[in-house]
Amino acid sequence: MNPLANLFRVPELKKKIVFTVFILLIYRIGAHITVPGIDVGVLRLQFGTLQNTFLGVYDMFVGGGLSRATIFALGIMPYISASIMFQLLAAVIPTVEKMQKEGEDGRKKLTQWTRYTTVVLSIMQGYGYAVFLQSIPDAVRFPGFGFVFTTVVALTTGAVFIMWMGEQITEHGIGNGMSLMIFFSIIESFPAAVGRTWESLMVGEIGILALVMLVLVVIAVCAGVVAMTMSARKIPVQIPRKVIGRGRIQEGQKSFIPLRVNSAGVMPIIFAQSFIIIPGTLAAFSTWPPLRSLADLFQPQTWPYYVSYSVLILFFTYFYTSIIFNPVDLAENLKKQGAFIPGVKPGARTAEYIDRVLTRITLPGSIYLTLIALLPFFIFDIFNIQAFFFGGTSLLIVVGVGLDTVQQAQQLLLLRHYDGFMKKGRVKMRGRQRYM
Repeated sequence: MNPLANLFRVPELKKKIVFTVFILLIYRIGAHITVPGIDVGVLRLQFGTLQNTFLGVYDMFVGGGLSRATIFALGIMPYISASIMFQLLAAVIPTVEKMQKEGEDGRKKLTQWTRYTTVVLSIMQGYGYAVFLQSIPDAVRFPGFGFVFTTVVALTTGAVFIMWMGEQITEHGIGNGMSLMIFFSIIESFPAAVGRTWESLMVGEIGILALVMLVLVVIAVCAGVVAMTMSARKIPVQIPRKVIGRGRIQEGQKSFIPLRVNSAGVMPIIFAQSFIIIPGTLAAFSTWPPLRSLADLFQPQTWPYYVSYSVLILFFTYFYTSIIFNPVDLAENLKKQGAFIPGVKPGARTAEYIDRVLTRITLPGSIYLTLIALLPFFIFDIFNIQAFFFGGTSLLIVVGVGLDTVQQAQQLLLLRHYDGFMKKGRVKMRGRQRYM
């Protein structure tokens, strides 16, 4: 059976999809409402020179809201930053780590702290963005305290409203709301990019053969990203049989621990980008000659940029994997359940074994991330094309979120299938009882 045909046949799933689309529609409408007192034309011209800076990367994640100075210009990024902050703090602050292990109550406290931190970060980022807007000549019609205050309030309110909408999608919709918002912010620019590519083909800037080869390369890369995203190293786990109740014996079971080759996801590329664009960002707001020379040295499509970018991705892949995955906790949980890895002693030896396997599979994962991040630059050089929208970070996010959403839809369909089966079984049993 085709699952796509069944999406709207299941009432619960249909309701979730409609709710998600409705919230995302509100999100995209708000991403085109400009903050009062801004000349958008002047601002977009300024952002044309900031593509390789922090603001250019940030603008991609918010669907161009930053370059248009909309009320949703900050997007979901303050909430994502707050979440990552507490995730990293859990490795160094025992209180945060304890809350993560306290179950539902601890997660509620941590979520509340994350929300408060989101508001603080939104105020700080809103103020910095308002000051930046005032520094652009003729971009602000009436600069001053009134403009700064209005902009900070509008951007903070927009960021908090986006956080609320993301939580509503996660609770009542389909998929992770925060990830879906970033997903739609990225693909929002796909149609315009395809249109620019078509215009380049029409005026003869690129040939039809080069375009066909480029599309085939993109399809092959997407297939590779899907394969690597789904690939995992399965560690076998044996659960011994147990005696339950009055002599009842539960037979032993065999399971496995899936260790993903790319456990860190897209975060190493984001961290590496945040560091590699620091010289360009500082040079965009400074006239100091040494700083501008350093920024020119680390411009994209130069070998210092490629080498530094690769080293940063490799480093942050191992760093972030060590933060989000704790072999010691996993080994303790297996020991509490009476489970064990065949041929490995429970406890410290199990933790060492899992850590050794994770270290080995992280290396190909980090190399894969590096290739995905650098591949667009080489493709653009080979095919002499700059208009086609194809970035390593955006590709990983789009593919990852798409796969996660599809898996959640399939789980709901499967749940509905078994629920219907059980209902039919109960009806048959009632019929037999009546007959008897």
